Amino acid sequence: MPFLRDPFGRRISYLRFSVTDRCNLRCIYCMPPQGVPWVPRSQILTYQEIEKICRVLVSLGVEKIRVTGGEPLIRRNVAHLLKRLRSIPGLKELCITTNGVLLDEMAPLLKRAGIDRINVSLDSLDDEVYARITGFPHLPRVLKGIEKALEAGFSPLKVNMVVLKGINHGEVLDFVDLALEAPINVRFIEFMPFKGSGERDLFYPMERVMEVIASKYSMVPVGSRGPARDYLLEGGRGQVSFISPVTHPFCGSCNRLRITALGEVRPCLLSDGVVGLREALRGGATQEDLEALILKAVAMKPGGHGLTQGTRPESFMACIGG
Repeated sequence: MPFLRDPFGRRISYLRFSVTDRCNLRCIYCMPPQGVPWVPRSQILTYQEIEKICRVLVSLGVEKIRVTGGEPLIRRNVAHLLKRLRSIPGLKELCITTNGVLLDEMAPLLKRAGIDRINVSLDSLDDEVYARITGFPHLPRVLKGIEKALEAGFSPLKVNMVVLKGINHGEVLDFVDLALEAPINVRFIEFMPFKGSGERDLFYPMERVMEVIASKYSMVPVGSRGPARDYLLEGGRGQVSFISPVTHPFCGSCNRLRITALGEVRPCLLSDGVVGLREALRGGATQEDLEALILKAVAMKPGGHGLTQGTRPESFMACIGG
């Protein structure tokens, strides 16, 4: 099997695919309070188009696909797409990232569809703070969804917390309790400035998060997986991880591509350079045509994201898929 390699020799084996730009939350670091205009449905890739692209990428050496949004669970019959993706020969892992609002009813369907791992984006365990961050009072539903996902056999379950200065940074130890009490991998993530979010002084360094936890708990390092530094908690059922895209960039080992719901290949989350696939697909592109476009995108992958130099994308996070 051929391998995709970028100009810096990094092997591309991981695809994050946004299946919708729509979301049922309005997180303050993801989009402005008024939201963003939704793309007309005719411009969103169909399930058949998504599957075709994924099959090409797996044939080029992609081994892991993560389905994202917007919020992927609000797209109608998404379980059907997931089943189709799971059937692609050579695909080793199929994951999904969700805000968890619909997870209580969807968890069994995701298990039957063949999803291997679920990441739940959850930034507060306090009802008022959660509503402030997301714009909606859905915390009880999300917590119920986490419970249902564990019952369905998604263990360990990953919970992603973006740490926001002055908003939720005081809840770090509350999230650690999740990892102590259940087979949950709590992942603390540094805030990244995107269009519409950079005006807020929300950045809270990950080293301070680690100091807060270490002041109360014993953490044992267990290595790294991708961008995360992983630690076991003494006496805990789960673990904690730290993702530091600003203070400890992991660009040198980046192995991923992103594709938006519009069919735009983004070689880097924090770069605005894209290669479009949708028009080619709808114009009758062959597998060889798609491979050429994907190779063009891979060749555009930068060596680093440039956040420390003040670089930031002009797109909202909600329009990219994270």
